[in-house]
Amino acid sequence: MARAENAEIIDRFEEFYRTYYRNEIGELAQRYPNEQKSLYVDWSDIYRFDSDMADDFIAQPAQMQEYAEEALRLYDLPVDVKLGSAHVRVQSLSDRTGIRDIRADHVGNLVSVQGIVRKATDVRPKMQQAAFECQRCGTMTRIPQSDGDFQEPHECQGCERQGPFQINFDQSEFVDSQKIRVQESPEGLRGGETRLEQQGSEQEKSPVFDFYMDGMTVAIEDEQFEEMDITEEDKKRIIELSNDPNIYEQMVESMAPSIYGYEKQKKAIILQLFSGVRKNLPDGSRIRGDLHILLIGDPGTGKSQILQYVKKLSPRSVYTSGKGSSSAGLTAAAVRDDFGEGQQWTLEAGALVLADQGVAAIDELDKMRAEDQSAMHQALEQQEISISKAGINATLKSRCSLLGAANPVHGRFDEYEPMAEQIDLDPPLISRFDLIFTVTDKPDEEADRALAEHIIETNYAGELFTHRESVATSNVSEEEVNSVGEDVEPTIETELLRKYVAYAKRNCFPTMTAAAKDAIRDFYVELRLQGQGENNPIPVTARKLEALVRLAEASARVRLSDTVEEEDAERVIEIVRSSLEDVGIDPETGELDADIIESGQSKSQRDRIKNIKGIIDELEDEYQDGAPIDEVYDRAEKAGMDRDKAEHEIEKLRRQGDIYEPTTDHLRTV
Repeated sequence: MARAENAEIIDRFEEFYRTYYRNEIGELAQRYPNEQKSLYVDWSDIYRFDSDMADDFIAQPAQMQEYAEEALRLYDLPVDVKLGSAHVRVQSLSDRTGIRDIRADHVGNLVSVQGIVRKATDVRPKMQQAAFECQRCGTMTRIPQSDGDFQEPHECQGCERQGPFQINFDQSEFVDSQKIRVQESPEGLRGGETRLEQQGSEQEKSPVFDFYMDGMTVAIEDEQFEEMDITEEDKKRIIELSNDPNIYEQMVESMAPSIYGYEKQKKAIILQLFSGVRKNLPDGSRIRGDLHILLIGDPGTGKSQILQYVKKLSPRSVYTSGKGSSSAGLTAAAVRDDFGEGQQWTLEAGALVLADQGVAAIDELDKMRAEDQSAMHQALEQQEISISKAGINATLKSRCSLLGAANPVHGRFDEYEPMAEQIDLDPPLISRFDLIFTVTDKPDEEADRALAEHIIETNYAGELFTHRESVATSNVSEEEVNSVGEDVEPTIETELLRKYVAYAKRNCFPTMTAAAKDAIRDFYVELRLQGQGENNPIPVTARKLEALVRLAEASARVRLSDTVEEEDAERVIEIVRSSLEDVGIDPETGELDADIIESGQSKSQRDRIKNIKGIIDELEDEYQDGAPIDEVYDRAEKAGMDRDKAEHEIEKLRRQGDIYEPTTDHLRTV
């Protein structure tokens, strides 16, 4: 027994418990075994008590844990309490090891890693010691079980015959067991003993080994942005910045400074990083605080670079391209493998789940298949993903903001085409975006000259920096690099801005002032008034009102303010108005029309289609073969409809299957 060999170490553990964990052991004794089965010990406490003992725990965790548990069993407790199978779990190691940094030196050591659980098996009973009963003489033989093959006795200890044996489950010892697969990520696990597992099949074994870990302590970290280490000095700098009257301009200048222009888009994306407040209502329902933004633009306008920069700025983010993403890759996939004991189905989290409480940046959104786009609807509005695959029914959290980028249908915007027909995305998906911006590329001498100078200076700064870094005999001084790199340097350092965002989202939950409420309400009602009247389009829907509230809360968070002021409301009204003017105006009438985004058709288009169908229905009654197409055009022109638009709508109706040609140049409605 361990006590006979190392009584001194066990005595030291008993002394340690009396010094540091007297109350915790008393609490464990009261709750054991139904409510609590383990004593959690901080490694730093062991180190303070005896640094050599703490170092031994790192180097020989299995053996030291055995001594610690033996000391716990021998600890003075009331007569009627026994901690026979209680565990001692060491947590909060001083150093954390990256999953990628685990090497051969760590084998057999206690390490602390952090990650996100990608796969997990069900909790199953695992046999630690099997009790075999001889069927001839009834002798019980106990065999310890390891992680390898199941061990059976060679012969009976009583009659010395080779069985037959039967497992006595009542006398055997079991523990709960679960396998999890962990990858690098902000949230995760701490504590584990690294071991090796030999690769290869039973017939062929390889000298190469895979790492696996025996978990000593698992801590689920729900705290937002827990990985961000914000020091007191950082906190002081963040609060100083928040009091700067030009904080919004500084934020915009720090967002992708190598991309020239796009102030309003950058300001909106900054607000997206801070996001609104997620609200839980008394009836149990929730209102999302995360903002979704879509950038639609001509090629070469820097959309992808902005997305990449957001990935770098957000304390938690996932970047993916729509062309290379499926619905399973975005939500979750059911995978069958031998990760558990025997083949079983497991769920693998997709990009929107991995971006939970962060930002998901999806480039080339328009290149995704329609069925893959539809998988995002629930994730964007309800912020969860329901999975029913391979007998697995689960709901996964996807509390993230989505920043999407897409190209127009024909690759470049056509100013003569309606906006709704140039966005190749499902209207239900588009309607879930709080803000949609168009990024156009039109020749303009003054703007082009400024852009050219910015790009040339940016490249020159890169040339000097690379020359100084790469050429041993470089004559480029640090002052020269700094002087030309000022335009490319963010006003606020990237790392500090990441901490700023994390600090604001963790500590700031602003509420609306009466003035802010009035400003947002008046703006919304004023827009809605434009839709009064039988023939007027509806300019905005209530979804835009919720977007205004979220944006105003994010604007207050930028200042680390606990209240949303009128200035926040005015700031976001300007952004929303700009977004509406980008995509929400019907070019035919010059009026705001919410249906362009909500349904993919403006009211004028819808009226035109209704009129054309009515003309075809009338002519069908007059002509036996159906409505002659020329007569349809003539009547449409008499009704004040442009012939080109009539031809366009008829072709669209034909593609959709709403009308057909029974004979050449004749039309019928379905």
